[in-house]
Amino acid sequence: MDNEKKMIERNIELSAEFSRYLFEHPEIENTIPINAEIILLPEFDQELKEFNLKIGKNIEAEGGKVIYIKIINIRPKTLSRIEKIELESVV
Repeated sequence: MDNEKKMIERNIELSAEFSRYLFEHPEIENTIPINAEIILLPEFDQELKEFNLKIGKNIEAEGGKVIYIKIINIRPKTLSRIEKIELESVV
């Protein structure tokens, strides 16, 4: 898989996380200009940050509005949000 595809996949995952964050913090959405492209800058992933910054600068160079959102940290990925289960056997 080439590097650009890897960056796109990482961006898809990061965008999904950002969408979840917006659901939990709807007040943030009101601070994002309507016609602006959202560019996520993950502080914990320098390679993806530089890739996204380049995309943002290209949009700006073409006259587009951009808002850069620094993502300082992200929690480790978990497979399930379930904390505890109990099994009950039916005889």
